[in-house]
Amino acid sequence: MEGYKAESDVPTVPTEETLDLRRFLLDVIETVLLSVALYLGINALTARVRVDGFSMLPTLNDGEYVLVNRLAYRLGSPQRGDIIVFRFPINPHQDFIKRVIGLPGEKVEIANGEVYINGARLDETYIAAPPRYSGTWSVPPGYLFVLGDNRNDSSDSHTWGLVPMENVIGKAVLVYWPPTAWAMIDHTQVAVAGP
Repeated sequence: MEGYKAESDVPTVPTEETLDLRRFLLDVIETVLLSVALYLGINALTARVRVDGFSMLPTLNDGEYVLVNRLAYRLGSPQRGDIIVFRFPINPHQDFIKRVIGLPGEKVEIANGEVYINGARLDETYIAAPPRYSGTWSVPPGYLFVLGDNRNDSSDSHTWGLVPMENVIGKAVLVYWPPTAWAMIDHTQVAVAGP
């Protein structure tokens, strides 16, 4: 019969339900792809670290979570007073958080409860208590001398040595957890008070 088309020959028009399902699936795929891109981008630029212990009291507390800027030292150099996160030189699978005290080429001396850089005393208003130990360290190029703010309860450069620059993950910038502790981290530019 001419003019008769079988049901299979008649083009079907997508129903509204089919179009809604396609839009929904497309939205889900776009959302997942955007989430993955954001996650990878954020992880490339930042790290998140949990403060474990009391070595940075009174500046940072045990259990706080800190956001770390991974790009800080690709665009610049660490400064005295910066709080940094780095891979522990003795066990690179462990991350530490400490304050930069000695820079490359400097001589660090700790004596009589004071810290000296190249013979000049540091004015350190942020520490828990003056250090009860002493010693002298020379910081070669490519290394940093770091101390915890809780000087007498901190495993740091005075006990295990210097931090190679390649171990530095980045600069701590923000305490983001718990919400009551939310704050930008103060990177005190440590003043050299003189001999």
